Amino acid sequence: MTDLQPTKLTGIARPADVGAMLAEICEHFVEHSDVAHADGVATLKSEDWTINIVTAEDVLQIEISTLGEEALAVTRTMFAEHLFYFAGDEPFSLEWSKPAAKVKPPGFHEATVVGVEDVTPRMRRVTLSVADVSPFLVRNMHVRLLVPPRGQTPVWPHLQENGRIGWPDELLVRIYTIRCVDAQARQISLDILQHPAEGVATPGADFARDAQIGQQVAIMGPGGGGLPDAQNIFFAGDESALPAIARMVEEAPPGIAMRAIIEIEDADEEQALRGQAPIHVEWLHRSSHTGTDAHPLVNKVKAALEDVNAETFVWFAGEKADVRTIKRQLAQKGRDRRKQYVAWYWEKES
Repeated sequence: MTDLQPTKLTGIARPADVGAMLAEICEHFVEHSDVAHADGVATLKSEDWTINIVTAEDVLQIEISTLGEEALAVTRTMFAEHLFYFAGDEPFSLEWSKPAAKVKPPGFHEATVVGVEDVTPRMRRVTLSVADVSPFLVRNMHVRLLVPPRGQTPVWPHLQENGRIGWPDELLVRIYTIRCVDAQARQISLDILQHPAEGVATPGADFARDAQIGQQVAIMGPGGGGLPDAQNIFFAGDESALPAIARMVEEAPPGIAMRAIIEIEDADEEQALRGQAPIHVEWLHRSSHTGTDAHPLVNKVKAALEDVNAETFVWFAGEKADVRTIKRQLAQKGRDRRKQYVAWYWEKES
């Protein structure tokens, strides 16, 4: 057995506005790591990595520390993708002391479709076979699903020198929750929402609807957290969050107190949430809304949060505008941000 050795990597980021970039980094990562930020210097620290950032004139000096080269590669790619996302359309460049090799990205796994079934009329489960299921048995539960054009030889992504992922134009890429893992069969299942809307493209849902046994795809990950380490948990979200909530409920140990508010289309979309610990679920049926309340989920959650104590972990996911509203309320209440997960899983067409 080889002991993992401390590894480090340095880099230089050149954003249009170093102060704004550093502030956005800290704002985002505060829910995923311990963040210390003062006088143009920031430290982000998780269980797996430490990232130090120092403002120097018009650049950000970056140092990533991990245990092992594999963790270093994963962390670099994760952080590079975030930095370019934060930069948006503004000028931005990123260089590393050791450029990334042009190989497949960390966490890349080829997979084969081995099962497709309807969980509910609007939730489709796709089961994939992978050669190595061990990475998906850990806490993190989100993956990128990569679907090449059917009938063509797959062209998979490779890393660029700056650590970003170079995506082939023809590749469909979507992020989903690992709903469940069968270690013995070496299979993972993804629950993919069917959300038809006139004039709106739904390529991820279309893949799930039309997936064929034997179809070749790939996945990347896992990442994105999992069951909170808390004795009391308040879950809320729409059906896009349901696979994650269902998995966390199943994984919760005895003695955890859980409550959930979940918005779905109608009663046919309700799912039995079962685990070792009981959970009280309030289902909101979108089809039954009278129209007098334009934001029933948000308003219901805002009201419920008035009775949630400071020690309860708040977990909310759903549409981007709804997430921003809930984030604002939580900030106004002065809650400890380490005791919340608030993330947008989709965005309404403008």
